[in-house]
Order: sequence, then C-alpha cells, then structure tokens
Amino acid sequence: MSEVFEENLSPGVEVDRPPVLSLNNVEVIYDHVILVLKGVSLEVPKGRIVTLLGANGAGKTTTLKAVSNLLKAERGDVTKGTIELDGERVQSLSPNELVKRGVVQVMEGRHCFEHLTIEENLLVGSYVRTDGASEIRSDLEKVYNYFPRLKDRSSAQAGYTSGGEQQMCALGRALMARPRVILLDEPSMGLAPQLVEEIFEIVDKLNKLEQVTFLLAEQNTNIALRYADYGYILENGRVVLDGDAKSLRNNEDVKEFYLGLSTSGRRSYREVKHYRRKKRWLA
Repeated sequence: MSEVFEENLSPGVEVDRPPVLSLNNVEVIYDHVILVLKGVSLEVPKGRIVTLLGANGAGKTTTLKAVSNLLKAERGDVTKGTIELDGERVQSLSPNELVKRGVVQVMEGRHCFEHLTIEENLLVGSYVRTDGASEIRSDLEKVYNYFPRLKDRSSAQAGYTSGGEQQMCALGRALMARPRVILLDEPSMGLAPQLVEEIFEIVDKLNKLEQVTFLLAEQNTNIALRYADYGYILENGRVVLDGDAKSLRNNEDVKEFYLGLSTSGRRSYREVKHYRRKKRWLA
C-alpha cells in the first residue's frame, strides 16, 4: 500500500515530520445558523496517529467531515479557515476527489453495505483505483492478512455479521483505496472492550507497517491516548488543550475530567461533571 500521513505548533510536536493534513482556524456552520466549529486549528504529521478527544457533541465528527467534505450532505459548510493536504487547499474538492488523493473516512457506526458480502464491500473500496485487477487482488489478500476474521466471513452478507466484523470491514474497505490518511470516527462505539483492543491493535500495525496516517475521533480517551502520538481535546467546537499523548495521559485535568481519575483515585462521572466550572487550562 502507498505511503501515507494542532493550532500553531505546540511543545512536543515533532518538527521533523511535515504535516500531511492541516486545519487553520476552521469554522463550520450548519443550516446557515448553527455554529459548530469555532476556529479549530490542528496538524497531522505524516505517518502518525493523531486523536481528537472530547464528549459527544464537542465537534469531533464535524471536524472529520470538514476534512472529507461530507458536510454538504448535512447542510453544513466550512465558512472560515483553510484545510490543506500537503500544503494545498482542498476544501473545495469533492469527497471522491479526496479519496483519489488518498484521504478516506471511516464513518461512525461502520456503514457497511448490508446486502453485499464482506468481500464485495472490500472491493467497493478499490473502485477509484486504476492499477489493475492483480494489484487489487494483492491488496485484498493483505487486508485478509490484517483481518483474518474477514477472510473466514468473506462470503457472508455484511448485514448479518457482528458489530466488530462490520468495523473491520469498514476499515478494510478504506485500506482497499490505498489511503495516505484515514479519518477514523469512533471505532470503539458499540463494541466489547476486547474487540476495541483488537481494532486499535490493527490500527497501530497499519500505522507502523504500512505508514498509514490516522486522524482518529474517539470518546474513549483512555485507549485513544494509549495508541495515539498526539491529541487534541475539543469542547463546544474549540480546541481547549493539545499535546503529545504521554503528556495528556499524565495531565491531572485530563485524568479527572476525561478518564474519571484524580490524585485520590477513580471518581464517578457524577463527582466530576462540574468540570466546566473548574477547567484550569482555561484560566
């Protein structure tokens, strides 16, 4: 498979890896009225895993859809700022043009074609390719190598497979497009913890072995920060904190507000839901 992929550079960002994807002061409005993103800036270095963290409604999915240009289907528009791929502005490109350039989104909720088989779903991902059947077949075998369960279920209708198998299918379908950047939205949603670990292990392998870059939106802060290199925390459409994954894991506010931990041990959500009134990083 082909080689892949912050507000201003922050301490801890690797300056030796140029950003493949950059968002600069991006603003998104739905229905010409509802302001969802309020000046989001971030960078995704080549060959790294960058995660967007935050509660439901923070703007994570909207950020991914702004990059993949899927907002118009939901009456949304980028009204301010720039989105760049390798330094070239791309927000005017159609979703299929972005796929041809190597930017592929795996939607929240998996969205397989239920009446197609697993293998037919995977082959859909190669639709934009022009390098011939033998290369496509070779990549299909590579996907089966990463997801052996899909090979066992290759002739099954996707709609009758498990949630974990559908998530693997959606990710495998994205790989069939030979992506440089995968926009992965909430891969843990609705999956058992063991399957979540399996999915993230595969993401880690794809990143290290295939040099696929990931921009990952995830509510499960704990697992996302274990596998990501860098993270941005969004709230109400703004980046409120960013840093390398290790520093975010060790940040007391992140521990308390997003991991349910404090220096005195684990705390329930009811005990920490007052976080909006005491964010030290906004002081």
